[in-house]
Amino acid sequence: MHTATIDTATAPYAPRDDLHFESDDLDATEDFLVRAYTKMSISAEDGERASALIDRRWLGPVSYDELRLDFHMSYDAAPLGRICLCRVHEGCIEEDFIGEPQDVFVPGDVALLSPPELPYSGRVCEASYDLTMFDTALLDRVATPDRGRSAGSVRLLGHRPVSPEAQLQLNSAIECVRTVVHSDGPAPTRLVASTTASMIAAVVLSAFPTNAASEPTALDRIDAKPPLLRRATAYIEGNADADIALADIAGSVHVTPRALQYMFRKYLDMTPMEYLRRVRMDHAHRELIKADAGQTTVQIVAARWGFAHTGRFAAMYREAYGRNPSDTLRS
Repeated sequence: MHTATIDTATAPYAPRDDLHFESDDLDATEDFLVRAYTKMSISAEDGERASALIDRRWLGPVSYDELRLDFHMSYDAAPLGRICLCRVHEGCIEEDFIGEPQDVFVPGDVALLSPPELPYSGRVCEASYDLTMFDTALLDRVATPDRGRSAGSVRLLGHRPVSPEAQLQLNSAIECVRTVVHSDGPAPTRLVASTTASMIAAVVLSAFPTNAASEPTALDRIDAKPPLLRRATAYIEGNADADIALADIAGSVHVTPRALQYMFRKYLDMTPMEYLRRVRMDHAHRELIKADAGQTTVQIVAARWGFAHTGRFAAMYREAYGRNPSDTLRS
């Protein structure tokens, strides 16, 4: 059996193609993996039926893949060129890392499958797992490298989260992506997609060892002045409906992201992204006040302002305004 919803002769699949692939033909599976991921060769153990099932869905710049390989698949692959997070649900994955011992991912593990710039190899052992992938440039939008390093060089320095708590946080972030892409409601809005993508990139940077610096330097503290804060908050308020991230806000006032974070912490006791979330919440609040309950819903308004989960939006709304958003809509 071999079925795939997209039939492209030899070219890679388009970057935003949702995919469904099902096959028990090893050559067909290798062809699909090459076009969907990167150049690679695969093999199976003698006598095994190479049964594979793969689904891909996109959320803005983030792809979420669910894979089930009911055989032992050895692979030797070229660099992915993307951040690739792996959660194992059944079976295991034996991953070979250049210059490091082999690591084995088992159910419950959340890890970086391979550094994006390096080739990788290993073996999938009758496993079901998911892969969450995004371009490395997304890391640069939510962080900054250490001083002295070139721009755009934020890198992950390990493939395991730094602590059990970090792994739990990473798992929750991936689960958020899964929930959004599998939602039965309206298609995610542009803001939902961009805020979810920025969220998972920020969690990745906090969960893994990186070269990104978090502590402000003396120069950062000098740059953090109240006039710059007013300009930064004005930029946020004027662009709350746009896809903006930490680097965009810092760039608007010509300071480093570290200086920006220090400024917001010192004077507002919150991060720039928390301030952006509050501004978007205020827009949603005002829209709910004016809206006709017969023409819209809380879910539609929340999604328009970048809130993917109506339940979490309602909890934040109650904390901010002391009532349910549905009550505001009906009043």
